[in-house]
Amino acid sequence: MLQIDILTVLPELLESPFSHSILKRATQKGLLDIRVYNLRDYTPYKHGQVDDYQFGGGAGMVMMPEPLAIAIEKLQEKTKYDEIIYLTPDGEKLNQPVTNQLSLKENLLLICGHYKGIDERIREHFVTREISIGDYVLSGGELAAAVLVDAVGRLIPGVLNDETSALSDSFQDNILAPPVFTRPADFRGWKVPEELLSGDPKIIDEWRHEQALKRTEERRPGLTDY
Repeated sequence: MLQIDILTVLPELLESPFSHSILKRATQKGLLDIRVYNLRDYTPYKHGQVDDYQFGGGAGMVMMPEPLAIAIEKLQEKTKYDEIIYLTPDGEKLNQPVTNQLSLKENLLLICGHYKGIDERIREHFVTREISIGDYVLSGGELAAAVLVDAVGRLIPGVLNDETSALSDSFQDNILAPPVFTRPADFRGWKVPEELLSGDPKIIDEWRHEQALKRTEERRPGLTDY
């Protein structure tokens, strides 16, 4: 089982993503344990304060080090984390190899940033890995955390009904997935490729591989260089 703890100032933002579909089934099966913690429960300051003005001036607040340090250390008393991950735009880019790696872990702690980010000292002394879901800025790290949990959780054996499904996803072999079709075989004169109707697994596999390579070359030509 993979346990993912999430530290956030807005736990309510994460209620819906984890209460439906694949992640809900994963938790019900006991394959994934998602625990959301409110950072404000750990702050020593009045009124649940977790942020303050940044030294040196400038627009935007910064998440204070003390609430974060207290929360992380309290959680570490109960759980030994394989990774403490900070979701941040300047982290390493989340991709399929990263999700594959994380799906093999047992305990992860995700820190959701807000405002202008978290105090650098927390990043230096507690965070073991920093991950970005793309080259853009969100209002907070909760949506990024939800994306990471979904991408990682679906890879856990037993989560998907078809164990081979995740293996044929885009990016698994540094190529995009091939086109897919379903019934009817002839829709408005637009027909399914004959190879997929042949019933020959070898012909079908070859067609899918060729189409995957073609699509990758057309849409993400640099992907196969990784």
